[in-house]
Amino acid sequence: MMNARIPKPPPVWRQSDGKPVSCLEKIKVLNQNIREIEGLCADALEDGVLMGCDAQQIKAALHELIDALAVPHTTEK
Repeated sequence: MMNARIPKPPPVWRQSDGKPVSCLEKIKVLNQNIREIEGLCADALEDGVLMGCDAQQIKAALHELIDALAVPHTTEK
């Protein structure tokens, strides 16, 4: 039996002050980026499992990668 993945709705994107992002083009780009990242992560997990690696270790490595990302400094006007 095949496991069909039910897509979850995209998040409500928020600014650093907690207000929702209102620009539709920005929301579209953010949602597209998340879908692309999800696909890459799924591919990496599948590749690793097919090569005999432990799925939990791969997931942990992906979490570490995200946690280690530096937040860029921006000057908002």
